[in-house]
Amino acid sequence: MLKSINLKALPSVTKAKNVRDYLIEVKFNDGTIKIIDFEPWITGPIFRPLNSKANFKRFFIDGPTIAWPNGADIAPETLYEAEAVEISSESKLRRAG
Repeated sequence: MLKSINLKALPSVTKAKNVRDYLIEVKFNDGTIKIIDFEPWITGPIFRPLNSKANFKRFFIDGPTIAWPNGADIAPETLYEAEAVEISSESKLRRAG
């Protein structure tokens, strides 16, 4: 017997904008909005070109997630589960929660 999958329950990125450096504000299909620090993921051969902030800022929404022209992407579930960061008025980062 096949299980039915509730596609609406799967996270999907609906909007994304660069905040600064490697921080992207991401909005998901359930209305959740969070600022995510992508810098920890910028490792390995596929992500190496994204060490350049200019290349990193070339991200776009591809299907349910964020991707880059070189083929790099991060699973939307990973983004949804990522710890959000807050930007204080003094422009310092701190982990939310």
